[in-house]
Amino acid sequence: MLAKIHKTELEAEVWDCLDRVNDPELDEPITDMGFIERIEVDQASGQVEVDFRLPTYWCSPNFAFLMGFDVRLAVNRLPWVKDTRVTLNDHCFADRVNEGVNGSRKFADVFAEYCNGGNLDRLRLTFQEKAFIRRQETVLLGLEARGFTGDDIVGMTLETLDRVAFQGQEEARQKPRYREILLARGLAAQPGDLAFVTWEGAPLTKHGLRDYLARLRGVRINMEFNGALCRGLQSTRYKEVEIGADGPTLVDFIHNRVPPRDPTQTEPRATP
Repeated sequence: MLAKIHKTELEAEVWDCLDRVNDPELDEPITDMGFIERIEVDQASGQVEVDFRLPTYWCSPNFAFLMGFDVRLAVNRLPWVKDTRVTLNDHCFADRVNEGVNGSRKFADVFAEYCNGGNLDRLRLTFQEKAFIRRQETVLLGLEARGFTGDDIVGMTLETLDRVAFQGQEEARQKPRYREILLARGLAAQPGDLAFVTWEGAPLTKHGLRDYLARLRGVRINMEFNGALCRGLQSTRYKEVEIGADGPTLVDFIHNRVPPRDPTQTEPRATP
């Protein structure tokens, strides 16, 4: 069966799979962030190789470890894949991260001298909470824009939310993602369950909604700032933007004012 499938189709399956792997800190697909560098499929053996890179040579190894682990886990779920080798390139701890991820070793074992025996479970949970907040805020604001009142929102059930059709691209994108994390967290399960609660499971109130949204906004702005910074560093490091005489500023990256690189021009990769 596998031999009859064109190699590029299998590679496309891997890309689609990686579209669902997020940068844990930013809650954005690693494919959109430009982190995936190479995918290689061996049809005969069912082996897959995935190379990825990060914005800087010194990006936190715990982020790198989480992403590498999630990439390997996601690709290995494809029914035709026998094993996946993930390679982090151009990073100060690349050898350790690659050894741990591909050897299924725990972060605490690989980086024992740095983490004092701790694991990444608490960090992952923190990132999941931020992802929940960002997705929820987008959906809540989308509902307000459509004319739903505070009473409508705090009393909305999962069934009612499922019937809402958003016109805005970001609201439409985040709605199923919010629903996914809501159910995964166990905050809702049945159609009649409340669609909007806090990360701890407390119901929202009409009178507290504005203050709650203000708190969500603060988290979202921080994530967006970090995302803009990462994209800027990534683009600058790998020469994917035109660099002026004084170089682009952080403000340029945040406001997307840096022009894209001309794809007809070629130039060697920057030395980290």
